Amino acid sequence: MIVAGCDGGSATQKVIVTGSTTLMPIAEVAAEEYHKQHPETDVLVSGMGSSAGIESVSNGSSDIGTSSRELKDEELDLGLVDAPVAYDAIAVIVHPDNPVGELTTMEVRAIYAGVITNWSELGGPDLEIGLVNRDEASGTREAFKKIVMDDAEFDRGAVVLPGTGQVRSVVADVPGAIGYISLGFVNEDVRAVAIDDVEPSEDAVVAGTYPIQRTLHFFTLGDAQGATADYIAYVLSPAVQDTIVRDAGFIPITAKEAVGG
Repeated sequence: MIVAGCDGGSATQKVIVTGSTTLMPIAEVAAEEYHKQHPETDVLVSGMGSSAGIESVSNGSSDIGTSSRELKDEELDLGLVDAPVAYDAIAVIVHPDNPVGELTTMEVRAIYAGVITNWSELGGPDLEIGLVNRDEASGTREAFKKIVMDDAEFDRGAVVLPGTGQVRSVVADVPGAIGYISLGFVNEDVRAVAIDDVEPSEDAVVAGTYPIQRTLHFFTLGDAQGATADYIAYVLSPAVQDTIVRDAGFIPITAKEAVGG
C-alpha cells in the first residue's frame, strides 16, 4: 500500500481516500494543498487499486473510493454516488527502440489475446512480443478489457503487475515488451503508439477520436457530507482542475464541456 497524507498534528478530522493508483497524482497533491488551506483536516490517500477503493468506500472504511473504471453491474446497487474528476487516455506503450509506431485496436486485441506473438507480424523486427498486463484489481485493466478486448480473453502467459509504475519500468527495460498505462504516466523511458491512426493526446480525447479513453471517478457512499464534500468540491475547482489535473497529465472534467462535448 502506498500512503500519503498530511502531517497535521492539530487536525481534528480525517478524510480517507482509497483506490486507483492512476488517480494518486491528483488525490495526493490535492490533499496536500487542501490541508494547507484547512489545517483542521487531514486527507489520507492510499493507492490499492480501483476495486479495493470501491469495496472500501462501500463498507464504510473509506470516505472516498477512487476508480479509473466504471462500476460493474454487481456494484451498481451499492448506493455509491459518482463524482467524475478527470478524463484520461490509456496509452499502449512499447520500448523506445521498437520501430512499430502505430497499431489498430484489433491488432492490440490480438496481441493481448496471444494471437499475434512476434513484432515481425506487425512490420517490426523478428522479436517475440513480451506481454505486460495489470492485475485484476486494476481499474486500468478493467477499462482496457472493456474497450479493447471485447469478448476476447487475455493471454494467461502475460506478466501481471500491480501498478502503473511497474508496467512502465518493465516495458522500458525489455525491447520486445508491450504494456498499457495512463497517458499521464508516459515519459521518455517508453513510447506511446498511435491507435487506429490517432495519437493519444488531450485534443484527441476531447474530440473523442482516440479510441482508448475513460473517465476517472471519486465515489462516495451516498451523498458526500462535511469535509468529504468540501474536499471533492476542491478537486473539482479550477484551482485543481487547471493545475494539478493538467500537471498530472490528465484532462479536466470541464474540457469536453468547453467544446460542447
